[in-house]
Amino acid sequence: MNKSGEYLLNLSGNYYFCAMIRNLFSFFIILFLSAGITSAQPFVRTADLFSRPDGNNRTGQLKIIQDPSIDSLISRYILINENIYRDYGRYGMEGFRIQIYSSSNRNAREESNKARAAFMSKFPDIVSYPLYAEPGYFKIRAGDFRTKTEATKLFLLVSREFPDAYLVPDIINFPDLNTK
Repeated sequence: MNKSGEYLLNLSGNYYFCAMIRNLFSFFIILFLSAGITSAQPFVRTADLFSRPDGNNRTGQLKIIQDPSIDSLISRYILINENIYRDYGRYGMEGFRIQIYSSSNRNAREESNKARAAFMSKFPDIVSYPLYAEPGYFKIRAGDFRTKTEATKLFLLVSREFPDAYLVPDIINFPDLNTK
C-alpha cells in the first residue's frame, strides 16, 4: 500500500499487454468463424427465381423493383422448407393432427391396424396416417389441420369414439386449394 492508501500491484505491464493481445486474438477468431457459418446459408434473389434454366435470354427482360428484405424472407422460406424435407423426408407445413393410437406392445402393429380400420369406418371423410417411430412405436394420426382451432372442432367429435385421442403438432400435407 502506498502513502495515499491505494494498493499497488507488483505485476509488469507486459503481462497485461500479452493478456490483452490474447483476448483480442480470440475475439477475432470467434468473429470470423461465426461470419463463416452465417455466410454458408444460401441467399436467393427474386430475380433468380424467374430466370430460365436453359439459358435462353432472348425472350425479354424482367425487372423487379422491391425492398431487399423481401429477398431475405424468400430465402428464409426456402431454407425452412428444405429443413422440413431433410428432417421428415417429405414436403409439408406445420400443423396439427389427431393421434388416436400409440403403443409399443408386442402386438402394436395389429392393434394399430384395427384402430385405423375402426377410425376409417366411423370417419370415412378424414384421412388417417399410420406411423412407425423408433423404438417400436406404432401410431395412428388423422387429419391435416393448419390451426389448433380447426383441429379442436373435429377432435371433440373424435374423442367421443376414441377417448384416448389427443392433438399433436405435426408436419401436415399441403391443403388442396382447388376444392370448393
